[in-house]
Amino acid sequence: MSILIKPIITEKATSDSEVFNRYTFVVDRKANKLEIKGAVEATYGVSISSVRTLNYPIQRNTKFTKKGLVTGIKSGYKKAIVQLAEGDSIDFYNNL
Repeated sequence: MSILIKPIITEKATSDSEVFNRYTFVVDRKANKLEIKGAVEATYGVSISSVRTLNYPIQRNTKFTKKGLVTGIKSGYKKAIVQLAEGDSIDFYNNL
């Protein structure tokens, strides 16, 4: 089971990484902060000072269309914001 699913590369996350040295990942829903810290340190070889997590719930929506009532669902996920120690950095773009 992989704890880190993917890094989040948005405008806000990129700005956060450049200014505050914080990186954002989508992680497994059952992972705790210690497991996330160990996985990031092992994968990228950096030292971490703090980890913050956010749980996003399942989003359901319904629409009334010509075909009738259409329902949709967007799955929930867990996001982790990792604060690196001073002097460390992660380069997501080196393997492109």
